[in-house]
This record gives sequence, structure tokens and C-alpha cells, in this order.
Amino acid sequence: MAVHFLSPDDWSAIRLTLELAALTTIVLLVLCTPIAWWLAHTPSRWRAPVGAVVALPLVLPPTVIGFYLLMLMGPSGPVGQFTQAMGWGRLPFTFGGLLVGSIVYSLPFAVQPLQRAFESVGTRPLEVAASLGAGPLDRFFSVALPLARPGFITAAVLSFAHTVGEFGVVLMLGGNIPGKTRVVSVQIYDHVEAMEYTQAHWLAGGMVVFAFVVLVLLHWLQPKGRLA
Repeated sequence: MAVHFLSPDDWSAIRLTLELAALTTIVLLVLCTPIAWWLAHTPSRWRAPVGAVVALPLVLPPTVIGFYLLMLMGPSGPVGQFTQAMGWGRLPFTFGGLLVGSIVYSLPFAVQPLQRAFESVGTRPLEVAASLGAGPLDRFFSVALPLARPGFITAAVLSFAHTVGEFGVVLMLGGNIPGKTRVVSVQIYDHVEAMEYTQAHWLAGGMVVFAFVVLVLLHWLQPKGRLA
């Protein structure tokens, strides 16, 4: 059985990875909903630059993102100085640092499906709700959110899966601390470096199965092949 080939460190990495992915997904759904709504409806000339910033993690190497986040959150960076002044300590090489890095790196995987979902809702349902006396917040929560539910499901699944599979950003920001910052992708790397290929196969194979299940789930949830 697979359990015989997984060490306590492997299970610790799996637990930490799932915890990180779950928290990242929750934060992204809350944070990205207003961003996606604004991008879907604003006529502002800032729409293109903001959309480009959101999409940057899709084209930048993870090490570049991790490096600049490390500089920002380090002892000399503005974020690092702020967290130390507030008594929160330093974020790099902590679970909090991993969380921040995962949120930034997975941002487009939450914003873009939500944006497309809000755009697909259109203005007609909102106009009808307004004509019936619904206020802006009521229209958003009672009309827009239910109609955009497929986009929320897609954003949640993609954000979770992308966080589980991340390597470069988490290694740059979290290092390789067992039980604190060592996630599954880093654990696989450690097994390969130590030539422990059997253990690496079990973890890597689990990641392949997980990725396959995610893709099948997305196709089931979006029968027309749409991701939002």
C-alpha cells in the first residue's frame, strides 16, 4: 500500500500543502471577487493595466515573483519593516510568507474565471432587479453571485490545484523547513536529490492523479468546455 512508502515527513508535507491550498483559495475568492467585478464592468482606462498586473504571474518565472516578494517582505523591504513594526515578525521562511506568495502567484487563476463569469451575466438581469427596487448590494448578492456560480467553482478548483503544484515561489519564500514550509513539491525535490526514487514516485504519482482529477472535474462542471 502507498502508506508504507510515505514517511512522516511526506505526510507532514501533504498536510501542509493541503492547508496552504485551502487557505489560499479562501483568501483569493474573497479578495478577487471585487477585483473581477470591477474588471468586468468598469469603463476606466486603467482596466487594461490592472488586468495586465493581475495576469503577470502567468508569464513571469516563479523565481522572479519569489525574489521580489522576498525583497518586499525581507527585513529591509517596506512590507518587512511594516510587519516588524507591528510586532508580527518577518514573513519569509514562515507559513505566512508561503500564504502571501501563493496568493500572489495564483491571483490570475481566481480573477480571470470570475471576471469571465461576471461578464457572461450581462447587465439585463441586474437592470431587471433594479426595476423591481433592488439596491446595488442586493443585486450583487441576489442576482450576480448566483448566476456567476460556475465561475466561482472554476476559480476555487484552479486556485487550489495551482497552489498544490507550486514549487518556485514557495521554495524562494519558504525555504525547506520540515513541518513549517516544506510542501509536497519541495519534498519531491528532496527525495530526488537524495536518490530516493521510490518515495519520489509515490508523491509525484499522487500529483499526476490529482492533476488529472482536477481537469476531469473542470470538464464535468463546464460541459461546454468553458472555464468560467
